[in-house]
Amino acid sequence: MGNFIVRNIVKFVLLMVAVSLVTFVLVSMSPVDPVQANVGQTAYINMSEAKRAQLAEYWGANTPLWERYANWFGGLLHGDLGMSLRYNAPVIDVIATRAVNSLALMATAWVASGVLGFGLGILAGANRGKLVDRIVKGYCFLLASVPTFWLGLLFLIVFSVGLRWFPFGFSVPIGVAASEVTFVDALHHLALPALTLSVVGVANIALHTREKTVDVLESDYVRFARTRGLSTWGALRRHGLRNLALPALTLQFAAISEIFGGSVLVEQVFSYPGLGQAAVTAGLGGDVALLAGIALFSAAFVFGGNLIANVLYGVVDPRMRKGVDHA
Repeated sequence: MGNFIVRNIVKFVLLMVAVSLVTFVLVSMSPVDPVQANVGQTAYINMSEAKRAQLAEYWGANTPLWERYANWFGGLLHGDLGMSLRYNAPVIDVIATRAVNSLALMATAWVASGVLGFGLGILAGANRGKLVDRIVKGYCFLLASVPTFWLGLLFLIVFSVGLRWFPFGFSVPIGVAASEVTFVDALHHLALPALTLSVVGVANIALHTREKTVDVLESDYVRFARTRGLSTWGALRRHGLRNLALPALTLQFAAISEIFGGSVLVEQVFSYPGLGQAAVTAGLGGDVALLAGIALFSAAFVFGGNLIANVLYGVVDPRMRKGVDHA
């Protein structure tokens, strides 16, 4: 267990260094001029050379890449992620504010997609070849090919414009003071983006669980349970759920990266003020400090999800736990 912990700490540190370095390199290679992108083309054209140079120094546009990275990394070692020039606030404050909305959105979609996908997968597998199986497979294949942003726009047209069941976007009602926003208001604004994100995430786990359900139903121990008088659902409930839950749990935690990536598109479509929207704003504005901070947060988030999946894998399957102990 000690080796397992040390090995994962080393992996995490190397991942953080690699992600931050790649972020700085990519931003430096971007054709986006941070000064022009943030002051506007008209203002930039009418600006004096001295003012342009002053703003370029403020944004670090003329500072060599390695010098910028060294300065930023030195601050990171002291717990300082730098200043977001786009939001004119410390990066850690911007991330803390936006992370609450993003985590609420992703957690709701993650749980909903996992439960729905697991249930649909078992339902389809237990009725292999029947109408319900064909409907579930068709539903999953269709969703797997639908872009997230397109589905979000469709949901906006249907549920917000047509039926008027949900607001058009944002995380709170427009014109309402933060102190007056209720939990019901926040939940109402969260519902449609979370529904969009969860619907897209159903396909993988449903199809995978369906195949595992078919394998379990054809296994010797389930056949033996059936000969003892248990129904299909009874045999699955008593003897198959653990074998179905293990791969589904692992796949669901591994899908955290997909949930995070999908949330970027969903937040843009619904103007939902989360980390995804902030990352797009930072990228278009050349705000490298904020972009690097969000990249580190997302990498740590995904790494944590995969680590939890590995630990839970060992909890559910003792054979994997022994493998970890001997690693």
